[in-house]
Amino acid sequence: MLLLFTVILVALIFNFTNGFHDTANAIATVVGTKVLTPRQAIVLATITNLLGAMVGAAVAKTIASGLVDSNFIAPDFASTMLVCALVAAIFWNLLTWYFGLPSSSSHALIGGLVGSALAAAHGNWSAIIWCKFPAAGQHWWMGSGVMYKVVIPMIISPILGFFLAFGLMTLLYFLLQNARPLTVSRRFGFLQLLSSAYMGFSHGTNDAQKTMGIIALALVAATKAGTLDGLPDWLSFLKTADTLPGQTLVIALWIKILCSITMAAGTASGGWRIIKTLGHKLVKLQPVHGFAAETAGATVLLGTAAMGMPVSTTHVITTAIMGVGASKRWTAVKWPVVRRILWAWVLTLPVCGGLGYLMVQVVHAFGH
Repeated sequence: MLLLFTVILVALIFNFTNGFHDTANAIATVVGTKVLTPRQAIVLATITNLLGAMVGAAVAKTIASGLVDSNFIAPDFASTMLVCALVAAIFWNLLTWYFGLPSSSSHALIGGLVGSALAAAHGNWSAIIWCKFPAAGQHWWMGSGVMYKVVIPMIISPILGFFLAFGLMTLLYFLLQNARPLTVSRRFGFLQLLSSAYMGFSHGTNDAQKTMGIIALALVAATKAGTLDGLPDWLSFLKTADTLPGQTLVIALWIKILCSITMAAGTASGGWRIIKTLGHKLVKLQPVHGFAAETAGATVLLGTAAMGMPVSTTHVITTAIMGVGASKRWTAVKWPVVRRILWAWVLTLPVCGGLGYLMVQVVHAFGH
């Protein structure tokens, strides 16, 4: 029982770090354009993240039951495995936050989960759900597993963010070519408040749900292992039955509320280092640019969340900002900064997977 509550606590710590790490990506543009102060932007993002996190649960279901086959993990070891995965993701979040690099909390968590699950299954690759093809007549995104829910979206979503922002900004340049700069700045200053709220809401629909999935997965494992047998009636809500073939896991309301509030608290704590990188160092932004980047990024996030794809807010908003900058001129993007960011992206999955695997091996070495 103690280990289960440790999983929940560490999951909430991860969610908190996700709040100040990834939410900084969601509000960086509105700060960079000086439409809002950092404090005002954080308040806006806190509220919209809380609302977004309560909507839907497709991403949470993917994390809980769509990436790892729990049948290959000893039920009494599942909680330990999850702690290792979360610690690996938290370490990477803090490391990249310290250096001001907008890396992906989503991929840090997925990498840690896959690496620790592989070690917990003693190297049996069948423990990882790599690819389940969609049924006949279904679209490709209705498949499940790491390939459909992680790898393909990881490649497609940043590309969509870039070209959607590029196209939207090009259209705005055409429509506003005869408008006065001061008028454009004032009008899009207001419109960027709306796009920033849209971005925060979309971030909540995607990111907060990852921790919901981890907690649900831990409760399913604890229920299967009999850890929750004999609980008093007032704690019976913790028991979570595993899904039957063809069904998806139902995420309890209390898990949604707990994760939503924790991410909102993390958001309220700030994240200035990453805001500075995205809002100031990557591209010089005006309100019209921020509006285009946020609208494009939020649209991609909302669409992928509806399909249960735990994509990276970081990747999408960063490439959207790059798309906005490139629509002005190619040299408007500060490519040396982009190279630093890309290295963080490339390293996230393998480093966190390796850390998760290593920590589980250390636990095995000490006799668990």
